[in-house]
Amino acid sequence: MSVHETQDAAAPQTAPQATAPAASAQGSAPQAGVDVSYHEPNATTKEMKAELIYGLEDRPPLKDAIFAAVQHLLAIFVAIVTPPLIIAGALNFDLETTSFLVSMSLFASGISTYIQCKRFGPIGCGLLCIQGTSFSFISPIIAAGATGGLSMIFGAVIAGSFVEMLVSRVLKFTRKIITPLVSGIVVTLIGLSLIKVGITACGGGFGAMQNGTFGSMENLGLAALVLVSILFFNRSSNRYLRMSSIVIGLAIGYVVAYALGRVDFSQVQSYGGFNVPIPFKYGVDFDLSSIIAIGIVYLITAIEAYGDVTANSLISGEPVQGPAFLKRASGGILADGFNSMLAGCLNSFPNSIFAQNNGMIQLTGVASRYVGYFIAGFLLILGIFPAVGYIFSLIPDPVLGGATLLMFGTVAASGIRIIASQHINRKAVLVMAISFSFGLSVELVPDILKQCPEIIRNIFTSGITAGGVAAILSNMLIQIKEEPNSPEA
Repeated sequence: MSVHETQDAAAPQTAPQATAPAASAQGSAPQAGVDVSYHEPNATTKEMKAELIYGLEDRPPLKDAIFAAVQHLLAIFVAIVTPPLIIAGALNFDLETTSFLVSMSLFASGISTYIQCKRFGPIGCGLLCIQGTSFSFISPIIAAGATGGLSMIFGAVIAGSFVEMLVSRVLKFTRKIITPLVSGIVVTLIGLSLIKVGITACGGGFGAMQNGTFGSMENLGLAALVLVSILFFNRSSNRYLRMSSIVIGLAIGYVVAYALGRVDFSQVQSYGGFNVPIPFKYGVDFDLSSIIAIGIVYLITAIEAYGDVTANSLISGEPVQGPAFLKRASGGILADGFNSMLAGCLNSFPNSIFAQNNGMIQLTGVASRYVGYFIAGFLLILGIFPAVGYIFSLIPDPVLGGATLLMFGTVAASGIRIIASQHINRKAVLVMAISFSFGLSVELVPDILKQCPEIIRNIFTSGITAGGVAAILSNMLIQIKEEPNSPEA
């Protein structure tokens, strides 16, 4: 989740309109000033289509297709490799395991993107929709990993994905339960919960806590350098610098960290060879509480995927109403769940649609889904070379923390914007109060669940699931009859 993103140069342009579907934490739809309101869908669709250089079914020349694909790749690459790096760091995995998880995230994202763009039967939306590793699942995955390791993580990822696949079949019903208010609350909680992970990395990570260097001026200085660098390039009027701001910021931090002796390339035995994807390499184990915790997040990302597909359809000049659109949206959500199941089988983490690529379609004027095949190919190639995984696995915690702190802050801001786009009446205030209280309480005081049964403890140890369940239930159960003349009505 789909915080699903954040990845568009550290500033997801989540600007949901009052009538828009819930947006994604991954860098939510809509973007770049895209208005997905439904007042004049036909006129808006025609206007969008007229602005495109290559439409959905056009086949751009090889040079144009590769150029557009590289721009999309720049916008998503860091976002794909960051979740496995964070999860591996939190669970203290060794370099080889971390590198393999990074590589498999790229590989799984390549397969997922191809399925979304190509569309196989009912699976896929048939749009230029890019999928990548989702930020939304980080907290419950870390909780599952702390309990049962990678086998329990992948078991929960695989089993929980059926929740999203089921939602794709009953889309009309679930949209009444997971309203934009609920989605906005969960997205905000995702960002707020992950800020703790980001600031821990800024201080030097868990390794620094053990050796007594946590919060040192060197660690904080490296994190600040990366953060300021990203902000500097993100403010550039040059769109390529802006798109690449996270990559540039990390590169600057990496170089400085190397100069300080913080990067040890001697840890890597060899950069050669190929990564052969081995399904279920770490085994698979099914734990009910972990499945429920991750399944709740799948429920939210399903609705976010609906918003992403809606925005993408509009930008691509395709209908955003009617049977054809509903079929496309259902196919996109089904693929979101199916691809996450596939990712779990390939030793990776849940995938979701990256909404920042919607803005890239507007920038390039290229909506051709065939460009997605090139993007998928690039991701697959990057995933099979161990060197890519090793290089990113050696990033010092403070360097990664400087980037992720900003990313997670923008995720929280995305959720606030979704909430702000809704009418805030008395019921909405109560729903927010209950949800944030429950969600943040277990994050701030995790021992509150110490005396609870293990299954309850494992499900609600993450503020995302605790707050998410509270949001869904309170939104369903709280009924307030507003006075007709009340300003809150």
